[in-house]
Amino acid sequence: MDVQIHSGSLTLPGSLTVPTGARGLVLFAHGSGSSRFSPRNIEVAERLNRAGFATLLFDLLTESESQDRSNIFDIPLLSRRLSLATRWAEHWAETSHLPLAYFGASTGAAAALWSAAEFGAIIRAVVCRGGRPDLAERRLKMVSAPTLLVVGEIDKQVLALNFEATTHLRHCELVVIPGASHLFEEPGTLPAVAEEAIRWFNTHLLEPPASSKPKEVSKDFTV
Repeated sequence: MDVQIHSGSLTLPGSLTVPTGARGLVLFAHGSGSSRFSPRNIEVAERLNRAGFATLLFDLLTESESQDRSNIFDIPLLSRRLSLATRWAEHWAETSHLPLAYFGASTGAAAALWSAAEFGAIIRAVVCRGGRPDLAERRLKMVSAPTLLVVGEIDKQVLALNFEATTHLRHCELVVIPGASHLFEEPGTLPAVAEEAIRWFNTHLLEPPASSKPKEVSKDFTV
């Protein structure tokens, strides 16, 4: 379903899918230079739909804004747009009853963490794919939602940044996908991301965040 998220003169187009009996809604925050048409996010969203989760993919920037590269890395701006979509979802008839979660990729992961810090218990879980949590560093300690960081094994720089983020997040798990690069283009790697996201949302989306839970960091690796 095509939807439009409005705020004053601002309109952000989106794609909303609500499967029968949906158990929660996952809002996607795409990465730098991407949009709601990101083929990787669409593939993950389709797998989440089959697992019983509703999904909302939308543009964080207008077409003219996306031409200015500084906007692509303006995490407070991207977060405000994600927050706008979150408030929209809370009041939209088909999604208002669903618990909410975020899936962020690249710079969108930083926006997801920034907004999760703002919304607190309203956001039940966060998954970051190849994310840049360092861009939201001053907000990381404020994130109460259980957070899954998924990084490709050969994406060494981003892997190091995510490992550092585990020292700031209250409740997180770091999963490294073997043989995967930053874009998870290698055969089988993106489905592996989706399976990890489904596992995380199955575990955490249906229960309120528990900030007192211990931190978890999985998968041994060398940066």
